This record gives sequence, C-alpha cells and structure tokens, in this order.
Amino acid sequence: MRPAASKVAAVAPAAQQVVATDSVGAGDPLEEGSEVEPPIPLGDGDSVLVVEAEEEDSTVFEESLTSNFSDGPVGEVIELGSTTEILPSVAKTKRSSKDLVPLDALSVYLRDLSKYPQLSREQEHELALKFFHDKDVQAAYQLVASNLWLVVKLARDYERAARNLLDLVQEGNIGLMEAVKNFDPYRGVRLPSYATWWIKAYIVRYVIANWRMVKIGTTQAQRKLFFNLKKEKERLEREGFIATPKLIADRLSVRESDVVEMEQRLNGGDVSVDAPLQTDSEATLLAVLPGPGRTAEEIVGQRELQQQVLKSFEEFSVGLKDNERVIFRERMLGEEKATLQDMAHKLSLSRERIRQIENRIREKLKVFLVERFGPHIEDMDVFES
Repeated sequence: MRPAASKVAAVAPAAQQVVATDSVGAGDPLEEGSEVEPPIPLGDGDSVLVVEAEEEDSTVFEESLTSNFSDGPVGEVIELGSTTEILPSVAKTKRSSKDLVPLDALSVYLRDLSKYPQLSREQEHELALKFFHDKDVQAAYQLVASNLWLVVKLARDYERAARNLLDLVQEGNIGLMEAVKNFDPYRGVRLPSYATWWIKAYIVRYVIANWRMVKIGTTQAQRKLFFNLKKEKERLEREGFIATPKLIADRLSVRESDVVEMEQRLNGGDVSVDAPLQTDSEATLLAVLPGPGRTAEEIVGQRELQQQVLKSFEEFSVGLKDNERVIFRERMLGEEKATLQDMAHKLSLSRERIRQIENRIREKLKVFLVERFGPHIEDMDVFES
C-alpha cells in the first residue's frame, strides 16, 4: 500500500490554542484543488481545521489526530450552576475524509473545567482551613479551580456589556482568587456564596472601565445608573409614567443631576479634541475649549478692581482713630509688614491688644468695601498682587 497523501491546514488566531472539537458535519467528496465551503456559517474569530486524507488510510490519520487533540469521552457533560454545557469531543468520533471543525476558545475552556470537580462542604471547609492557617498554596489552588464554573455562570449575566465573554471570565477569576484570599472558614458561609460578590465586583469594574475610552462610572451613583437607568425608564413607560429625571432619581435613590449627567454620557459618544471642527477647517475642538486658568478678561478686570480698592483705602483710613490708622498702614498696607512686637513697642501696647485692634479694622474694612463695591467683593482677593 502506498503512503497516504494527507493534508492538514489549521487557521487560528495567534493568541488562541488550536484544538479539535466536535465535527460540524461531513461534506461530499471534493476533487483535488477544489475550494472547501463550510456547511454552516462561521462567526468572526472562529478557526477551521481542514482534514484531507485518502479513504483507505482515514482511520490511521484520525487516530493520530485524536491522540494529539483530545483525551475525553464523546458528549461529556458538565454542570455550571443552573446551566448545563455539553462538551463535544473527538476522541471516539468517526470522521469522514473531509471535515470542517470550528475552534472556539470558550468551548475549549469549558471542556477544561470538567477536569476540576466541585467540592463538598466538608472538602471545601478542610481546604479553607489549610489555607487560612498554613497558607497552603495547593489548597488555595483547589478552592479556586473547583469554583471556576461559578465565574462562567456569573459572567454570562454581563455578556451583552462586553465584546468577549472570556474577558469577563478572566476578570471574574481574579475576583475569585481575591475571595479565596479573604475567605474566613469560621463564618459559616460557603465559599461560592462569599465569592459571588467578589466576582461580580471585578466584572462590573471591568465593564465600566472598558465601556468607552473615557470612564463613565466613577461613583456608586453613576455605577447604579449605568446598569439600571435604561431598565428603569422602560419600567416606568410600561406603567404609564413619563420617565422624567426627577422620577427616575426618586426610584433609584440618586440625585436628579446624576440622572441627567448619565443620560448625556450614554447618549453621546466619545469625541476627540484633535478632530477638526469642520471638514474644510484645520481648527480643532482643543483650540476652542477654555483653559484651566483665568481668561484675559478676568485678569484685566481683577487688576482694575484692585486699583479701585487701593484708592478707596485712603478714604477708609480717614475714619479711623490714630492708633488704628497706624496699625492699618504698617500692618495691612505696607510691603514689609511690621511685627506685632514692633507695633506693641511703638504704641506702648501689648501684642494681644495690637491683634485685637487689627481684627476690628478688618471687620470695618469688610463692611466699607461691601458698601462701596457690592457683595461680590467678598469672593475676590482684592489684596492679590
């Protein structure tokens, strides 16, 4: 018998592991050099394994494939909480000479989870005690591995908010490890019940941080609105109410301004400040945005106000007593302010008395400036140089 002419072509993303899963169906025999069309449409990111071999040697070729890619039974079933996943295998599946096998990283990951059985309450408690007292890394590994199914179950609740479910699973796994690290076996609570909150926290944080380039949920109220604003609006409309920001704020126990701000964030997309304002213009949004400092008009207005205030000081000093006038000029107007000791020696008063007189002058000056320039003078530093 002449050697079998076989041809294997594998196409897969560089970051994914190429493995063989269940067959999607067998096609008709193809002539050499003809194109292979998949019997079912493949999604973006799916990989295809094309196997071509002569019919008399197909059994030998399949045995080499199964020895490299699978070691489990056909139709293996694992339970993920309330969901059941049927994990196909190619170990004992009879394949035809021409098969298209889609490769899905999530299916491979789910199949690998079946290697880690769930723990009973007694086993879990024993391992938790080992890690709690002795920091046994192997015990922590078993606790994490036996609860990976819980991460997948919880990640599916947020699947619509992420582009890739495996990203959510990855973040949830970090939360699971943190839960094991902080788990107290003496609390009387099982690890999955405790870990649920850690897993959800890490998944929610990932979803909010990666929803857009600019973060839209940095406070507790914003995170609540991010996940519940649309649902609450739909619920109010079904009940016959007009979903106003005030009504939504009352229902969700947040401020009305937070509702308005979150609606604007969700309805408006990210805008680049370097993008041109118009197609035929080189001006960008950054050029028209106000800077963090004061504008030129504000600076000029502040200087003019300072000049008017300084002129009014002479009129104010006329109404002061002799000691008050000296303290006002040397302690409050002079470039080199006299110390309390110098003023006490000059006026033959105690330093505490000088301080009391100075405070009284400030109160008189405040009343004088408000009467002259209006109440807004209190919000401005008129002594700023």
